[in-house]
Parts: sequence; structure tokens; C-alpha cells
Amino acid sequence: MSFLIDFILHIDTHLIAIVNNFGNWTYLILFIIIFIETGAVILPFLPGDSLLFAASALAANSHYHLNIWIFALLFWLAPILGDALNFFIGHKIGNSINKNSFLGKFIKEENLQHTRSFFEQHGAVAISLARFMPIIRTMSPFVAGSSNMPFTKFFRYNMIGASAWMTLCCASGYFFGNIPFVKEHFSLVVIGIIIISLIPAFIGIFKKKSA
Repeated sequence: MSFLIDFILHIDTHLIAIVNNFGNWTYLILFIIIFIETGAVILPFLPGDSLLFAASALAANSHYHLNIWIFALLFWLAPILGDALNFFIGHKIGNSINKNSFLGKFIKEENLQHTRSFFEQHGAVAISLARFMPIIRTMSPFVAGSSNMPFTKFFRYNMIGASAWMTLCCASGYFFGNIPFVKEHFSLVVIGIIIISLIPAFIGIFKKKSA
């Protein structure tokens, strides 16, 4: 866990190491990380927003020979495919999961409850909105699948959310990631990204408790 925290807080340094060691395989490695973040259901703590931001910042630096358009395509496909897999897992076993099952040992009931409440408040559009919210974006396809939402409806909102998420994160990293102040305080920027992405979830929890 300490390595994961260090990886997230110093993601720019770790990405540079990956690029130097693996070259063009970096595209596949980052695709897999984003795919697993939502597709695996049990790994919501993997980096998402900050990874897209940092990778796009490196792509803007000609020294690393990375193509922002390849990143944009992969970072669009990865969440779409990951959410689709997550949806089918939820559809198959979402209603039968319990604390004694394999997934039940990893999926916190409170996270599922927060996600269900989020769906109740926003309806199907929650699929798109959840893409910008860590943890909830991993739980939302699972909950959607277990609620018997039609896949075509889910997929439409899934594509909208993935498109908006990729565009915002990649454009921000590409155009602002190499500003001297941002480069010198990259860890603080990453923390800021995480905090901002968690604000909607905290607001929802606060409203629920104060209701």
C-alpha cells in the first residue's frame, strides 16, 4: 500500500521510469491500469485522473516521444471496456454478493450504499457523472448491472462519461502539465486533483446524513 501511495503522489517520476524502461510498451501498461481500475471491481484505489493528467503532460514534452493521440484513444477505450466488464460482473453476481463471498471480502458495503444513493439521486446520468468520482466510478457499473439496467442505455452514458473524462484530463495535462509551477509542485497538484474529484462524493454523503 505504501508503494501505491508513493506511486500516486509521485506519479510523474514513476511514469518517466516506466517510459525509460519500457518505451512504447508504456501505452499498453497505462491502458491496463485504467482498464483494471474499473473493470476489476475490487481495485478502485488505482490512479485514474492523475494518471491521465501526468501521462498527457509527458506526451506534451517532446523529450519522451509519446503521442498524445494514442493516449487519448487508449484512455477513451480503457474506461469504456472496463466499465462494460464491470457491468456484466454486476449483472451476473451483483445481487448475490455477500461478505463471505470472494468479492464480498474486497467490496465495502458502504461504498455500494453510497453508489446506490448516488444512482437514486441522479438516475442513469449517474453513469456519466461517476466517471469523475474515484471509487464511485468503480462501483457504478457494478450497481447498474445488478439493477438490471439495459446494457444499451448503460453503454450510451458510459461512452459520454468516458469521452468527457478523457478529454478533460488529457487536455489539462497536455496544456498545463509542463508549466514550471505545476512541474515543481506536481505532488501537490495530484493531491489537489484527488481532493477535487472527491468533493461531489463528500457533498452527497453530507446531504444524506443531514436529511
